[in-house]
Amino acid sequence: MDLKKIEDKISSFSPFVKDIRVVMRDNFPFAIIYPDFEALQEAKIINIENELRWYGVELYNMEVDDAYKVHGYEIVHEKLPTEEEPDDEVYRVLKSYLSSVTKAEILPASHLELDLGLDSLDYVELFIFVEKSFGVEIDEALFSKLMKMKLLYEYIKEHQTHATRIDETRVKWDEVLKEDIDEKLIYSPIVMFIFKTVLFPLFKLLFRMEVIGRENIPATSCLIAPNHQSMLDGFLIESTLPYTILKRSFFLSYKGVFGTWFLKPIAINGQNILIDEDEDLKHTMQYCALPLKEGNNLVIFPEGARSRDRKFLEFKPFFAMLSKTFDRPVVPVVIDGSFEALRTGKIIPSLKKIRVTYLKPIYPEGMTYAQMTAKVKEAIATEMQRNPVYSKAL
Repeated sequence: MDLKKIEDKISSFSPFVKDIRVVMRDNFPFAIIYPDFEALQEAKIINIENELRWYGVELYNMEVDDAYKVHGYEIVHEKLPTEEEPDDEVYRVLKSYLSSVTKAEILPASHLELDLGLDSLDYVELFIFVEKSFGVEIDEALFSKLMKMKLLYEYIKEHQTHATRIDETRVKWDEVLKEDIDEKLIYSPIVMFIFKTVLFPLFKLLFRMEVIGRENIPATSCLIAPNHQSMLDGFLIESTLPYTILKRSFFLSYKGVFGTWFLKPIAINGQNILIDEDEDLKHTMQYCALPLKEGNNLVIFPEGARSRDRKFLEFKPFFAMLSKTFDRPVVPVVIDGSFEALRTGKIIPSLKKIRVTYLKPIYPEGMTYAQMTAKVKEAIATEMQRNPVYSKAL
């Protein structure tokens, strides 16, 4: 196997791969990736692993046969020389806070994502903690340049505006999500009616689409949470929701795909909320909450991205946070067959059967975010195994 060819191919997909080594591990290629941190900073990217995984490794995997796919990867970085930790209150308070978030060892050279494992929700909490404890405001663009412990500490030390006070109060997400923001929802009932009128018969014709369980959708405000297999999924939900529910439903969409000059007007006037994990995370989360605050429905994909191999991705807890904060039920939805019809990397769909199944709503009362997230995932997985269109493999 030509490992150098694999290295060159992955590098060609991502401008953020500075160097890469592909080795054989358990008889399969395994990638060791050295990111270009300067390029990531310039692009203001703070979700580094997602960027390298989806737009490097997974793009490569979509183009090759199974025997040549990369089975796993490791993202490494050049650590700062071993040095003593600063002996002052700012560093101690910052380290103490991070110790409550991660179990990893915290050193001055630690990278906040790659070493300590922080994610988007952790970043929002960190920004709020730093502002309350040190009087220092940080946004995503700035944070992309401060993602090592030493750099973050030095920036806080230099820009501290008041005496350090240890704010150990954890972020109250219900208060954050309920804050008022200067955003307005764009209601487009006529456009939604046209979309539904065109798409439903088209999908019935092309994909022999079967719809089950629409009676499970509450008449009141709720979250609709489908699994995510292809680019068709949002349109499938749009076409199958009863019009009385559809006209007050909003869809979360990724700005990188639907924020182009051509698609953005269509998306916004199709009741889409465009989001980007690397831009103003707190405001983005509050914007996502707006439909529920106004008594509408929110269609949200808990996996956050399309499956590349039909298996589930990790279900992120944000939808559970919204459910509990606004006391709205979650309707799990099983989309089966869209992967076969239009898997990632394909442009022209195959005429495969698709089934959309709306399951009974799950109410948040008495559950934690983690329990709610797990229960929704389990409901979808159980239904796919019980009544598969193509395969039980998850």
